[in-house]
Amino acid sequence: MKLSDSPIPEVLTTHLWLLVCLSGVLCLCIKNKFHHGLHKYPGPFLASFTDWWRFWDVYRRRPEVTHLRLHRKHGDVVRLGPNYLSFANPDALKSIYGLNKGFIKSDFYRVQQPIAQGHPQPSLFSTTDNTFHAQFRRCVNSAFSMTALVQYEPAVDNTTRLFLDQTERLFAAKDVRCNFTEWLQFYAFDVIGEITYGKRHGFVAQNEDVDGIVEYLGKLFLYVAPVGQIPFLDKLLLKNPLYLFLSNLKIIDSTFPVARFAVARMRERLDGTSSQPLSEKPVAGTQRMDLLSKFIAAKEARPEFMTDRLVQTMAVSMAFAGSETTAITLSAVFYYLLRNPPALQRLRDELDEFARRGVFLDTTTGLVTWAEAQQLTYLDACIKEAFRMHPAPGLPMERIVPEPGVEIAGHYVKGGTIVGCSAWVIHRRPEIFGEDVDVYRPERWLVEEELDDAERTRMDERIKKMNANMVQFGMGSRTCIGKNISLLEVYKLVPSLLRRFDIRFEDPKDEWHLTNAWFVKQSNFFVRFSSRIDKANDAA
Repeated sequence: MKLSDSPIPEVLTTHLWLLVCLSGVLCLCIKNKFHHGLHKYPGPFLASFTDWWRFWDVYRRRPEVTHLRLHRKHGDVVRLGPNYLSFANPDALKSIYGLNKGFIKSDFYRVQQPIAQGHPQPSLFSTTDNTFHAQFRRCVNSAFSMTALVQYEPAVDNTTRLFLDQTERLFAAKDVRCNFTEWLQFYAFDVIGEITYGKRHGFVAQNEDVDGIVEYLGKLFLYVAPVGQIPFLDKLLLKNPLYLFLSNLKIIDSTFPVARFAVARMRERLDGTSSQPLSEKPVAGTQRMDLLSKFIAAKEARPEFMTDRLVQTMAVSMAFAGSETTAITLSAVFYYLLRNPPALQRLRDELDEFARRGVFLDTTTGLVTWAEAQQLTYLDACIKEAFRMHPAPGLPMERIVPEPGVEIAGHYVKGGTIVGCSAWVIHRRPEIFGEDVDVYRPERWLVEEELDDAERTRMDERIKKMNANMVQFGMGSRTCIGKNISLLEVYKLVPSLLRRFDIRFEDPKDEWHLTNAWFVKQSNFFVRFSSRIDKANDAA
């Protein structure tokens, strides 16, 4: 038999290629382990070698629990990936998210860009280009200012009155249970519709998920959260270039349902045909003060930058995240109040006292105005404590360190490293919020009247420090632009519902379920309502 006919060389070749592959993997692991000198930071063993560790952690849908546990075990800096550091020290906030620091958002945010007509749509939230963001924000910033709130309050009132009446008709009058998280999201969606397009979407009136958009958003965030840990995967999946190319040729439709939903509402609002550019559509009623009117006005003021596509992007963004985060906050406020009866009773007492004093103008529906809500100090404490206990974003807000590197909370970090802080971790720092950080206690936000001047001054300083470290809306130039609208909804609806109804758990033994899909959404939160507006009127 010839040597060439022997199977031994083939076996050797197979083993050689296996050895080469294993050597390559080993070299990559060693490179990842020591990348940017991050091997000196503690964290999960596998996380130092591969991002698949954090992919799996996020895929399991409770990464905020992991992050809290890791920081309590290892300290202020934890390595969550080969090129990823999580910071828990509040001093890191200004370094990472402060103005003009040179940090940019990571590719995690690109995964969240919706697709419309074959093209990803970078928004104020999801763009990683700071220059583009600065120009975009200048165009629309005035539409979201605190002074603009008074223009939107009538729209919020319209939806809130309907929501209160529907709660009475559908749940209180029939004494049937309510899926509270879903019901609150229906409210938030309809408020955004009326503020943005001058028309409610119909969630509250129909008591249903219009076009399945709520269900779709839930599934989308379940995709975004884990895939965002390894953004390259998005190029193989939802943003596959071939898929987008075929969509651009209109062979297939890759447009996200949320984008179709928003564009459809825009067309309804503008009373035009779907093929006509937005800038050519007549705006019915030039005095309308909805956001779409302001976006179009921004386009007219800066046509060289604010294109039809950017007007559409803003409208999509409002539907994309505006409802989700507000509904999460509303659910958190009510859940913690129901879990803490003394706090709920104190808030009811405050509302009843204001009713007796004649502060509330509306004595029929229970509606509370923004100005009235600003006088309710215990309401403010309850809402802030809910923000602290349950911030909507459940992952670190990722940023890329600028070259050549910077010092963050006493640690020099090389350029190109991904860093971030999680609101869930920051909001539980005992040196900022007290030793009982895992306890819902609204009183931490109050300065009690009986304290002496020195103690009051100390408490004032502590509360100021707490406020400075609340990051549920982000921080710096990338703070959520819709923050004020969300606050308007929350501060109006919570007291209005509590004036109008007694709310109780369907079964107090049932705990809610949390799903961290970037935003930490609640489920299994069922309640029953009974009318109490007569009680409130009697108190007055």
